Amino acid sequence: MSLNWSLKELYESFGSAEFKEDLKNTSSLIEEYNAWVSKITSNYEDLLNKIENYIEKTSELKNYFFKLGSFIELSLSVNTKNSEALKASDILNQNLSNMAEANAKLDKWIGGIRHIDKLISSSKVLKEYEFFLKEKIEMDKYVLSDKEEGVIAKMQNTGSTAWLKLKDSLISNLQVEIEMDGEIKELPLTVVLTMAYDKDKKVRKKAYEAEIKSYKKVEDGVAAALNAIKGEALTISDMRGYKSPLEMTLINSRMEEKTLNAMMTAMKEYLPSFRKYLRKKAELLGYENGLPFYELYAPVSEVDMEFDCEKGKAFVEDNFRTFSKHLGDFARRAYENEWIDFMPKEGKVGGGFCENLHFIGESRILLNYGNSFNDVVTLAHELGHGFHGECLGKEKVLNSDYPMPIAETASTFCETIVKKAGIKRGNPEEAFSILETEISGCTQVIVDIYSRFLFESEVFERRRNGALSADEIKEIMIKSQKEAYGDGLDEKYLHPYMWTWKPHYYYVDSNFYNFPYAFGLLFAKGLYAKYLNSGDKFTEDYEKLLAITGKNKLEDVAKVMEIDITNADFWRSSLKTIEEDIEEFIELSKKIK
Repeated sequence: MSLNWSLKELYESFGSAEFKEDLKNTSSLIEEYNAWVSKITSNYEDLLNKIENYIEKTSELKNYFFKLGSFIELSLSVNTKNSEALKASDILNQNLSNMAEANAKLDKWIGGIRHIDKLISSSKVLKEYEFFLKEKIEMDKYVLSDKEEGVIAKMQNTGSTAWLKLKDSLISNLQVEIEMDGEIKELPLTVVLTMAYDKDKKVRKKAYEAEIKSYKKVEDGVAAALNAIKGEALTISDMRGYKSPLEMTLINSRMEEKTLNAMMTAMKEYLPSFRKYLRKKAELLGYENGLPFYELYAPVSEVDMEFDCEKGKAFVEDNFRTFSKHLGDFARRAYENEWIDFMPKEGKVGGGFCENLHFIGESRILLNYGNSFNDVVTLAHELGHGFHGECLGKEKVLNSDYPMPIAETASTFCETIVKKAGIKRGNPEEAFSILETEISGCTQVIVDIYSRFLFESEVFERRRNGALSADEIKEIMIKSQKEAYGDGLDEKYLHPYMWTWKPHYYYVDSNFYNFPYAFGLLFAKGLYAKYLNSGDKFTEDYEKLLAITGKNKLEDVAKVMEIDITNADFWRSSLKTIEEDIEEFIELSKKIK
């Protein structure tokens, strides 16, 4: 099986006749669509037929453009210098921006529909899209005029979209100078980042210092990108009538503010437990003043926990099967059908992601696999995203878009399966090592995510008053890390550049893509606890929950499992399970060491 993904299920190549024809046809399809929108929005006559036609046409176009866009963006993610993909991306984005004015006109027209319940009750087709249509009407108050929306979409091509491409290019092609085997070598940033998991303390520190030094070459360019994108987000948020980008994110996330506040309250209460873990890890590694940032992922056990790619794949699949045959079979299908691009390489973007291709019932997963157990966990995480898409497979495409916070639930649930099962299977030393990896991951998703939330909040607040220099951004990053990590980290060794390569700060339409990870982890922890007490029926209910995430608000999704996410006690109960793991880790450390 190949370690590179296959995109031939979308298009054979950029030079293929099918791709060229589809890209060429976008202009005429959009012209036809725009003319159709102008015609139907002129009045509210024959409304039922118009809305049913709207559903059909929108679904077809969404699949058509998503196929093109996915092929382009997936190609770019493994080679940001791909000139054919870059050119095609510009053409497609320019064409799509020509739909914005018609889309805004259509949204305004839908927002003006009266007696929507009566209309829906008269049609089997519309009944299936009840949530979709009512949400459209609810969101009407945040839609600008068709002219304004058209201008915004077109300006984004030379605004946030262009800045994002610049940032990706700067970071993905950043070469880090590092001394190895007595000579200075230049390595891609993605390769150097994997050294944070190396067994040798000297390598970890050397990689951290070289990484930090390398950002000097690109910090001003990346800071300019961050300023431009956050400035644009503020402008759009204000124009559309939101109180802030955070409110815009919450509404788009189908999540109530009291849910966020309840979760954040519980997270803050439990920060001392995570700091206790960090100080214990520092002690185990021989540090007295807290843990240096570069040791966050350091192994604390002598046990060999190296997982090459084949071993990692088998580990994930085997543990998935302890939950359900369906989940295990899904992982096997992803491996056998080459849905995953595993290894780091020059020009490839960092981190990992999963793109669910609903229109063909498949997914594509990008990793930067480095043979550590953490990479195994990342594989499980991204396959979890893919399984979410699998469970949505029977839903119509317009009912398959779920909001950011619930997006991290299936992925985190799969992480938990792998790590918990691994702890049970392993010998004491292996269990200790896996438990530490589990807690380390939770620390990232709770403590580091909390620092990122603080960071982004302050960046937005200060960006309102003008652009921030790279030094100011670094200052905010350090301040946020100190507030979140406290005495758990050594203040002499923090990471002022975490904002440069984390992609989530650069999505102009998805701001605050940090707290959704905490939501996903803690909601998944709560679900996992229910799973342990529910037996076989849980797997069926769990898949049903994932299947409705595209057509419900988060509070209603949670109610399916009789969970109240507006109550801080639910979040405390999830955090309590992590605190128990921390206490077990501390006790095990006495026996292992």
